[in-house]
Amino acid sequence: MKRNYVFLATGFEEIEAIATIDVLRRAGLEVTVVSILKDRLVTGANGVTVAADVVFEGAEFGDADFLIFPGGMPGATNLHDFAPINRLIADHVARGGRIASICASPAVVLAPTGILRGKEATCYPSFEGALSQGGAHPREARVVVDGNIITANGPSSAIPFGLAIVKATAGESVAKDIATGMLC
Repeated sequence: MKRNYVFLATGFEEIEAIATIDVLRRAGLEVTVVSILKDRLVTGANGVTVAADVVFEGAEFGDADFLIFPGGMPGATNLHDFAPINRLIADHVARGGRIASICASPAVVLAPTGILRGKEATCYPSFEGALSQGGAHPREARVVVDGNIITANGPSSAIPFGLAIVKATAGESVAKDIATGMLC
């Protein structure tokens, strides 16, 4: 089974990371939480510290289905500034891999890589200019799916974002079952 990787950097948006991980695991999907730090402990934008499963250095991503990037500031900037993430994104997309990104991350992490050029995407409203500069076509929506890329606009969209990943991976019926069980 392919694995989904959620990447954490200092200042990540906790709701976006944890809700997404939770929804995917409820669906029975394999999820590995990755710290880009030297330590597995990563503190989010609101002071919540999360223990990642692995650290980026030395991790292998050859079995990746989705690479998932929560937003939050300065979390999104810290992800973008970590050069190995940019290479991983480019390599993964070149192999036909799938990407999911929420809040500031579509604009701050993905847009500079060029993978959103010509695609519809959404992000946190104050970052739409950066999304456009990266060649994306911004949409006002909670979640946008365009080919192999899923984007979402912010913390309140974390559960629909997770459900969109489940739908893309395990199918609509599984996503509906998870949504029903969560009273969505």
